[in-house]
Amino acid sequence: MGKLGQISILHVIFLVMTVIGLKNHVTILPPILETAKRDGWASVILAAIFILLWLFIIIFIQNISNQQPIKHWLEEKIGKVGSIIILYSTVLFILFLAAFSMRETILWISTTFLVETPMLLLVVIYIILCLLLASTNILTIVIVNAFVLFFVVIFGFFVAFANLQVKDYSYLFPFFENGLTPVIKGAVYPASGFIELCLLLFLQHHFKQKLKWYHLAIMVFILLGLTMGPLIGAITAFGPEEAAKQRYPAYEEWGLVTIGRFIEHMDFLSIYQWLTGTFIRVGLLLFIAADILNITGKRKKYGPI
Repeated sequence: MGKLGQISILHVIFLVMTVIGLKNHVTILPPILETAKRDGWASVILAAIFILLWLFIIIFIQNISNQQPIKHWLEEKIGKVGSIIILYSTVLFILFLAAFSMRETILWISTTFLVETPMLLLVVIYIILCLLLASTNILTIVIVNAFVLFFVVIFGFFVAFANLQVKDYSYLFPFFENGLTPVIKGAVYPASGFIELCLLLFLQHHFKQKLKWYHLAIMVFILLGLTMGPLIGAITAFGPEEAAKQRYPAYEEWGLVTIGRFIEHMDFLSIYQWLTGTFIRVGLLLFIAADILNITGKRKKYGPI
């Protein structure tokens, strides 16, 4: 297999940080807080432990398919009809993921910054941008992602350290005051993000080398941190009860940021974080769907998507 046009494992990790990180960093926080309250951090750790078993399934499928496109391998193993059923079901699932991410982002924009702007206009503009990204190639996507991710990470550390002055870590105690049942129920939500690592199987033919178990373990560890950071931040800044009532706790943390006495309202930086995250996530999801349907690079065929 030639290496031209393929991406390194480091770029794969960067893609995971943006694509899955957006979901675990933002979208799933409200249900975790609502279900597990102050013990939400334990739900995230529990989900990460259980997902480690899932990693070996990904490695196993990658090895027996010899890193060839999954769509070709499925057709060889189960026939054309069976592969079509699985692949089209996967495409439908991917489009649902993309649509849900788009919906969450548009709702956030329209309820916080652009209240008077027609929602349809926001949807059309953002869909066009995401389709343009998806209709390029995997190299373009990883280059764009590497550029925007750098600033996303910088801003993330900035809000974390800037809010240390308002955090009260006593809100994390007592541990397991409602037992383990809420923790177990809450683990479903971070696991829904971790399990999206299986989508890498549909990109494996674009990788320069095979994924190893420790590559996936690193990704889980990074996603664990991306989930725990804003989750614990919301609990310690607002308290478990108030944080559970918020629709966008990760965004609300930006509202607390101040620098000295005269600099505040830094929440405009969250616009960059969220919009670029959704841009890469939806663009990559549409690229995977297009790759499965054999329409990558053919912009005229993106109309149906």
